Amino acid sequence: MAEKATIIVHSGDYDKVYSALIVANGALAMGMEASMFFTFWGLERLKKGQLDKGPLSKMHMLGLGKWMVKRRMKKANVASLDRLLKDFVELGGSLMACDMTMDIMGIRKEDLREDLVSDYCGVGSYIQEARGSTITLFI
Repeated sequence: MAEKATIIVHSGDYDKVYSALIVANGALAMGMEASMFFTFWGLERLKKGQLDKGPLSKMHMLGLGKWMVKRRMKKANVASLDRLLKDFVELGGSLMACDMTMDIMGIRKEDLREDLVSDYCGVGSYIQEARGSTITLFI
């Protein structure tokens, strides 16, 4: 059985979503299986047009902090969130959307980037993924 990484993406903060996708893509690049379970504010980032809309987790400074981070990332040729998300799916990663969160927050399947979501599921599916994982993270 291949090694596996499973990540819960609970936060919708810009930098935390970036971190989750960088780690998930890194796991895939190292030959591991990887899945990401998006719930609560993390799930908000899977809405169409909302991927990079979250604030920074620290030093937001009315948007100036995020602007500075984005500028530095562009200068360092860091891939965009959209590119990282598409790469994750193209490399075989599994993107799971929490259906309970969808119910609670009034999110419909058609609100999300359906082309990228592998599964609409509950915590039991996450537990099944995590049970067989070498690495589990909560971001």
